[in-house]
Amino acid sequence: MIAGGVFAVWLIVLVILGVASSEKYGRRVAERMAESLKGLGTVGASDLALVRGWLELERLRVRRADVIGKLALDVAEIRCELSPLGLALVDGSCRELVVSGVRLEISTFALFKLQRPTRPPIRAGRVVIEDAVLVIAPLAEVPRAPGMQLVIEHAEAGPTTFKTPLSWLFALESFRASLELPVGTIKLAYRDGVFTVSGGIFGSTPVSLRVELPVADPSDDPKAEMRKLVKFGRKLAERLAFASVETWLESKLP
Repeated sequence: MIAGGVFAVWLIVLVILGVASSEKYGRRVAERMAESLKGLGTVGASDLALVRGWLELERLRVRRADVIGKLALDVAEIRCELSPLGLALVDGSCRELVVSGVRLEISTFALFKLQRPTRPPIRAGRVVIEDAVLVIAPLAEVPRAPGMQLVIEHAEAGPTTFKTPLSWLFALESFRASLELPVGTIKLAYRDGVFTVSGGIFGSTPVSLRVELPVADPSDDPKAEMRKLVKFGRKLAERLAFASVETWLESKLP
């Protein structure tokens, strides 16, 4: 009876702490996100349930405007599955992190020159991203360069430590997206280690390549992670270009 009474009191305390700390947790996530992008972050609403282990944020916003460029990030909803029964007070990592309704607009890639954060990074055992749009305005550093838009329909990744907003790419498991360019729309997909593109300059015949994702090192800072991703992206683009030419030549052979 004593143990049952103590447990009941503990549940009541968790409910009170959840209500009292909800706004604090939401603000902390917004500040961490904003810090990695060197901007200002706010969150519209937050709901923390320590008993069942749940954190939900709505209308997260990050804004940045300086001599480097402009950035606007809006996230409709973030759902974080925490450890239940108050264990989240000791371990605040997300067992599963679901991010949906994302829109990011940037004026230059220079905005992603990140600094080492002063706060511990957010960790997630699993990451799900739905309905995310990245809009890149015509880049000032590339004369007459057109803008582009990347639409992520659905993406899933394994264990991730968010040193940057793109850290989940190191643990990517599946990915469906489209890249909208002035010359057409390119369909992108990734699953089981195979990257596939079709449409636009690649034509209607899908081009598939087996790839090895870069490996995140615990000692890497945000800049090191971004360098790895940029290097991987360049090599992938080169391989896709050669594979596309080979596919085209094979289609012309008698």
